[in-house]
Amino acid sequence: MRLPALALPLALIAGGATAQVPCGGSFVDFRDAMEAEAVARGTDPGVARAFFDGVRQDPETLAADRRQGVFTLPFTEFARRLISSARIENGRANAQRHDDVFTRIERDYGVSRGVLLAFWAFETDYGAVQGDFNTVNSLMTLAHDCRRPEIFRPQVFAALELSQQGGLDPDTTTGAWAGEIGMVQMLPEDILENGVDADGDGRVTLKTSVPDALTSGAAMLQSLGWRPNEPWLEEVAMPADFDWSQTGLETTRPTSEWAAMGVRARDGEFDRPDLPSSILLPQGRFGPAFVAYPNFDVYFEWNQSFTYVLTAAYFANRLEGAGIFEAGTPPPAFDAAEMKVLQERLAARGHDVGEIDGILGAGTRAAIRAEQQRLGLPVDAWPTQELLNAL
Repeated sequence: MRLPALALPLALIAGGATAQVPCGGSFVDFRDAMEAEAVARGTDPGVARAFFDGVRQDPETLAADRRQGVFTLPFTEFARRLISSARIENGRANAQRHDDVFTRIERDYGVSRGVLLAFWAFETDYGAVQGDFNTVNSLMTLAHDCRRPEIFRPQVFAALELSQQGGLDPDTTTGAWAGEIGMVQMLPEDILENGVDADGDGRVTLKTSVPDALTSGAAMLQSLGWRPNEPWLEEVAMPADFDWSQTGLETTRPTSEWAAMGVRARDGEFDRPDLPSSILLPQGRFGPAFVAYPNFDVYFEWNQSFTYVLTAAYFANRLEGAGIFEAGTPPPAFDAAEMKVLQERLAARGHDVGEIDGILGAGTRAAIRAEQQRLGLPVDAWPTQELLNAL
């Protein structure tokens, strides 16, 4: 079964305009104000009224937004939950079934089939579970909620434009709780900008047309900076005496330099030793290790969770024949309560870890590295009891 809320594209997070209609307060007043702004933007009053008239606040959307505990899992457990033998078998079967579609995409966009198959699997189990939330209700609910209105407010107006083009019905269009639509879960703004009628029927149909959905996903990745026909991630084996402070997305070297420092590709040869890459240790120096090429950065435009991104990138490799990663023997992962204690101690030392939420996010990893460096511990960004005690 698909885990809820696995993907919230970062493409939308970077793209919102400053809100003119304030969040919070009466939902009816908010709805009326959004309708008035749509008219001020040039929408016909009758069209705006028809779009906003039936909109309702959805408490289930808010509940789904709050329950994303899956992101507290460490990479190894998260990957094992999401990557099943059935998903691998279905992925390879879909690759054969839609070989002509993937071949055109690889030719025209340079996006490998494994990349799209992985997103297709994680987002909707290859189209089987696309979500039953009313799209406009969800977007309006999240735009009204004051937690992240700048993310969702622009999507409401994009949905309005999409409805005028015939690509969305405010009463019947459904999808994920965060407003994504279709087999690879694209937001209205992304559909407007990157939707492709790949099957030639004159419409962009992301819920029922595999060619449209996959090609639109490839077009979006291309627009986000995907480098054609280049790798994204590769598993590596690390030398025991490596300078761990050189790991992390902050440090980039030509892959050939990592090889000269003793880093070895698990399959024997690096895909592209000429490309720059970073070394990722999702669970510290005793856990799995990967080199991330420039295309890996594009994954963060699809989703901001490091664990999700790494799992999606690794699953793309598995679908194209890579072996199971070497899990290693990392120290036990902190539970959410322990992580919150660590975050509080890091924040007390002046580090910006963001919200004290029990999640090992980018800010917390950076703070851990800084304190490991200060304390003379191996700088691998993995929280340990030794670090917690030292703080």
